[in-house]
Amino acid sequence: MPNRLAQQTSLYLRQHADNPVDWHPWGPEAFEKARQEDKPIFLSVGYSSCHWCHVMERESFSDPETARLLNQHFVPIKVDREERPDVDQLYMRALQTYQHLAGQPVGGGWPLSMFLTPQGEPILGGTYWPPEPRYGMPSFRQVLEQVARLWRENRQALLNQARQITQLLRHQTQWSLSPAENSSAQLDDLLRAAEAMHRAWDPHWGGFGHGPKFPHPLELRFLLRLWHRTGQSRWLQMITLTLDRMAAGGIYDHLGGGFHRYAVDGRWLVPHFEKMLYDNAMLATLYLEAYQATGEEQYATVARETLDYLLREMQLPEGGFASAQDADSPGGEGAYYVWTPQEVEAVLEPQLAQWFCYVYDITPQGNFEGRTVLHRPKGWQEAAAVLGMEPRELQRKMAAARRKLLLARAQRPAPQRDDKVILSWNALVVEAMCSGWVVLGQKRYYQAACQVAEFVQQHMTLGPGSLAHSWAGGEPGPPAFLDDVATWANALLALHQVDWHPRWVDEALELAQVLLEHFYDAPQGGFFYVDRRRQELLADPKDLTDNPTPSGNAMAAWVLWHLGQISGQEKFLRVAEELALGSAPLAARGGLGYGQLLLVLDLILGPSYQLVLVDSLQHPIRPKLREKLARCFLPRVFLSGSAAPEKLTGSVLEELFQGKKAQGGQPTLFVCRGTQCEAPVVGQEAIFSRIEQLSHPLKA
Repeated sequence: MPNRLAQQTSLYLRQHADNPVDWHPWGPEAFEKARQEDKPIFLSVGYSSCHWCHVMERESFSDPETARLLNQHFVPIKVDREERPDVDQLYMRALQTYQHLAGQPVGGGWPLSMFLTPQGEPILGGTYWPPEPRYGMPSFRQVLEQVARLWRENRQALLNQARQITQLLRHQTQWSLSPAENSSAQLDDLLRAAEAMHRAWDPHWGGFGHGPKFPHPLELRFLLRLWHRTGQSRWLQMITLTLDRMAAGGIYDHLGGGFHRYAVDGRWLVPHFEKMLYDNAMLATLYLEAYQATGEEQYATVARETLDYLLREMQLPEGGFASAQDADSPGGEGAYYVWTPQEVEAVLEPQLAQWFCYVYDITPQGNFEGRTVLHRPKGWQEAAAVLGMEPRELQRKMAAARRKLLLARAQRPAPQRDDKVILSWNALVVEAMCSGWVVLGQKRYYQAACQVAEFVQQHMTLGPGSLAHSWAGGEPGPPAFLDDVATWANALLALHQVDWHPRWVDEALELAQVLLEHFYDAPQGGFFYVDRRRQELLADPKDLTDNPTPSGNAMAAWVLWHLGQISGQEKFLRVAEELALGSAPLAARGGLGYGQLLLVLDLILGPSYQLVLVDSLQHPIRPKLREKLARCFLPRVFLSGSAAPEKLTGSVLEELFQGKKAQGGQPTLFVCRGTQCEAPVVGQEAIFSRIEQLSHPLKA
């Protein structure tokens, strides 16, 4: 018989509905049962596209004897980390605290496996445990038997350890920030952070570390701004080498577009095959910015293919975007994506198949379990020279071959898609789609961004200023967390910058008020992850690190700074500066993991601009403006425009446009830094010239 998870909206929970384990969803019923039966809790946290979560489900949670031990000695709780990131963050931090106290290497991952007291205090934990002892690890059943024995025979020691871990977790919420006026944050902090990244940089394959290797799009966006600020080519080299290697590697889906989660090696060759919405949104934005900064057409191509992948495979009929595609498919991990020469030859004509196998290194022995993950070990020019044709001709032939193979691949059993809509991840998609409309000139991207906004309005709005974190099965999930509110406010600002509609800024301002009223820790500084009105966990850590989506604290500072500049409200600027400048030394030391915080520091240290463009009804500039912006990299710039500023009465934009009018019947640009504006720039040619100046590196 299915267990309690069968009625849950989460795909991940329903994947465990047929386990013999007596699973409970997270909630008071499970904790009350643990107290009444005097049993510890076994908490298992994962997500639908997690490969090792599926492995542990097959090996252990489907095993009757393991289930008997779990049901007899514990109250088992299953949590979808994407649905309850607050639970996941707290107990992942608890695991790392336990590892530190136990003298173990500190790490993490999923499945997250924690043992708790009936009050929810963490006792001890781990990640994946095998069904039999291997990899130097005990079996999962051995762990269960040991914890059950300790609970019976040495409970006080476990309770003492639980209290110690809980105290440390609560202590982590007590950090405070230096007042902004006492901060010495300067360009040196940005440079020190970049140097820390450079020490981890792989000068041959790009990226950071030597495997497994993650893309780190936020850090690369920061380095792009540092290059623009300093003109130092070393920072641009780190970016372009990494982007080139990723685009040529197996982490990129050469047939369908989009990126897999990470590479298990240092060469970007063999990916962990799940595709996450947030990765592809952030990487599309990164490649678009790199194209604007360098003019390299390859980057525009990768961004276009990634955005088109999202539209084709991840957008739901209702308008929102699904969260992930699984690493596994019916043929096994990665089976949907890998090829043999014979499979290619069955689709393409012989000569084209031979060329394709050469370009994408498809060999009889393969590079992944006897089959081949597509990648391009040689550049287009080198490969074309070997095959005796021009690079453009080779690219044209390969594009035709990829289209045919993509159609053939679509006949294979596809990985499962998790149709859960997560607000913060969809916000990242909106930002990417808005950039895609500006840079690539494809209006379908802007239309997709508007569809997400409409979806959020219809399905994820719980009341005035109140949003849902997720939506699945036709039902909204828990109320929004910090990163949901802050990242969605940023998405609204992105929409305004492409269509100039005042409603987006007004809605973002409303969310900024929510951030300050319900998430801000006024005595200490920084933002709690959970709305203070509904905190229910043992602790609510305030996190400055990206995870791997942008840090909620850093994103809150980002939107508050922009809204402070737009509205003139000093409280927004003060909180943003306090958070960003007060934590600058931490970001400078850490580098990796602080990408969004470094973007905020770069913005606040400036020079940052508000471009206020008053369009002319007689000589409209908007049709040509997008074409100009497509080739201009404009970091630290917020663009707002209107053809009728007099109609902005009642909008937050009224302050920004105060006293600004089109002059001489011509479009007029006002370039402002805070409350100080340059002399008006009048006429299309002069406006485009000034915008181009702003796109040049500050120290070329």
